[in-house]
Amino acid sequence: MTQIRHLNSDGAPKYTNRLASETSPYLRQHAHNPVEWYPWGNEAFERARRENKPIHLSVGYSACRWCHVLEEESFEDEATARILNELFVNIKVDREERPDIDRIYQIAQQMLTQRGGGWPLTMFLTHDDQRPFFGGTYFPKEARHGLPAFKDILERVAAYYRDHAAELRSQNDALMAAFAQLNPPPAAGDTELGAAPLKSCRAQLARSFDSHHGGFGGAPKFPHPLTIERLLRDWRASVAAPEPDLQALYMATFTLRRMAEGGINDQLGGGFCRYSVDEAWMIPHFEKMLYDNGALLAVYAHAALAGGDPFYARVALETAAWTVREMQSPQGGYNSSLDADSEGHEGKFYAWDRGEVSAALSADEFAVFAPRFGLDRPANFEGRWHLHVCSPVDEIAQRVARTPAEVEALLASARAKLLAVRAPRVRPARDEKVLTSWNALMIRGMAIAARALGRADLLDSATRALDFLRRTLWRDGRLLATWMDGRAHLNAYLDDYVYLADAVLELQQLRFSAAELEFARQLLEVVLRHFPDGEAGGFYFTSDDHETLIHRSKSFSDDATPAGNGIAACVLQRLGHLLGEPRYLAAAERTLRAAWPALLSHPHAHTSLLTALEELLHPPEVVIIRGEPAPIEAWRAELAKVYAPRRLVLAIPADAADLPPALADKAPRGDTVAYLCRGSSCSAPLDSLGALIGQLH
Repeated sequence: MTQIRHLNSDGAPKYTNRLASETSPYLRQHAHNPVEWYPWGNEAFERARRENKPIHLSVGYSACRWCHVLEEESFEDEATARILNELFVNIKVDREERPDIDRIYQIAQQMLTQRGGGWPLTMFLTHDDQRPFFGGTYFPKEARHGLPAFKDILERVAAYYRDHAAELRSQNDALMAAFAQLNPPPAAGDTELGAAPLKSCRAQLARSFDSHHGGFGGAPKFPHPLTIERLLRDWRASVAAPEPDLQALYMATFTLRRMAEGGINDQLGGGFCRYSVDEAWMIPHFEKMLYDNGALLAVYAHAALAGGDPFYARVALETAAWTVREMQSPQGGYNSSLDADSEGHEGKFYAWDRGEVSAALSADEFAVFAPRFGLDRPANFEGRWHLHVCSPVDEIAQRVARTPAEVEALLASARAKLLAVRAPRVRPARDEKVLTSWNALMIRGMAIAARALGRADLLDSATRALDFLRRTLWRDGRLLATWMDGRAHLNAYLDDYVYLADAVLELQQLRFSAAELEFARQLLEVVLRHFPDGEAGGFYFTSDDHETLIHRSKSFSDDATPAGNGIAACVLQRLGHLLGEPRYLAAAERTLRAAWPALLSHPHAHTSLLTALEELLHPPEVVIIRGEPAPIEAWRAELAKVYAPRRLVLAIPADAADLPPALADKAPRGDTVAYLCRGSSCSAPLDSLGALIGQLH
């Protein structure tokens, strides 16, 4: 965490502002800045109105490297703080706790500057209605790299606000009009929703594929697990065709292999960093985010099923082990992130000196470890080595006259030794707040990996996290968004509800719980009651009883996490078919119609909605297995050995109580029986596993 730099003679902090009592670790890092920070809220707004001062809004997050740089250079600088305190009311926001605020002002920044957004986000708002009139991202303390000095920006912005009020009001009116036009009208009711966006996305991915390093596009390179999942689904949908789409499978698995072998993946401890600064996945931006690892855990587990290669299973298990070891709290919830920095240097925790490695390993271990991870090559990170796979095991085995199995054993022992050597180092700070939406993504990932890889320990991790969310963040029939140090608060967002419903549904494919299924239904009922756009279709990011902001966002595109509207459409369709609930199916189709113009124009930016479209055109197979626990579990486990993304399998014990009518109708018969449904039509009862498998697609 940030060291307090300004102390009194008795060692107490010289400055303490209103962030000291916040739940966000990121906000608390700024609690002893000389800047008079406020959290977002009425106290700050009332002061701005009373003193006629514009608002300086600063948005970031705990693991953000450049957020820390901005703090060290400017927010800890007393001269800069004096300017901020004299000319502005200063508000600090954690984008992870308040994605609603971040989304609005990121869009505004891009509209105002015609440049990309990012963090830290620096915005200046009117004193009376919080409308933005100028903004940017990171500004340096002194002018450099074509960027003006932050202090100069502050003084010029304050003067312009004082002298050009009328012009700014006109600009604000135009900006608000632009907000109103963000989403085009939905597709007409008679428009046929077809497969064109799916085909267009597949072609676009082939054009942007990096055949040398894997991934899509150039540096900086992000993992894009949704895109990889899309390609796996494209391949699986084609397996019965005369010419299966093997290129889709290749693009997906090659990318996964290159990422796993790269420095973006922690080669000792597991867990993926947020992105790579180079096109070869070698040197990452070292922060580790829960949401990335939840999605990557799921896609590596799916790849293990799709390709049958144990490499992908190993990566999935290493990612899951890192999550349980370093990110799951004793209470059960998952923490949010690890910083990129330790001891003031990005990546220091992960980098090695060659001599340090040589001293820790035996001669035999070092002889295989050095060529495997690049220590026989020039240093690749600030005069030190960041580990990434450089040479294949077979090639090393030939060089040292050993079998590949012997080399693997030496590498495993070397990795374990170095992980132990690394353990006492000063660790990157961990943001220990528990976010409902990000936890849901990891619960889903754990459930998928547990099912694909047959790991009960991962099911246990997912169940502990779900139980924590239900116990602490589900209050009076509504979700809360965040928990920290015993305090849960903030209205939950669309993503919280639909990600969690999706995660609960994944868990049902491992071990059925009528209470959990009812919980998923309740989550969707809240979504239908409080989030819908009744006119155009789809769902707003915030509920109808949320704090009033300058804009109510509705987004269809994926970013680092899936679009809430995409996951909503998927899970509404799946639960709609499972429960026989036509309202859910209708809401899903209305969402797809609302998004149809975006799907046609930029399908590759809407992959979660493409999955919903695929399952609208090809309703998933729903398999309900009834009987005694042991035989139904054997049937379920057999079906789980195949990658079948358009299939939902629930094994429900014969004595299960409180079933919804659509499931109670599928009654147990004899030892074991299965019911296979596609859309609104179901098969006759199937009383043998062979008969069931024979009817599956």
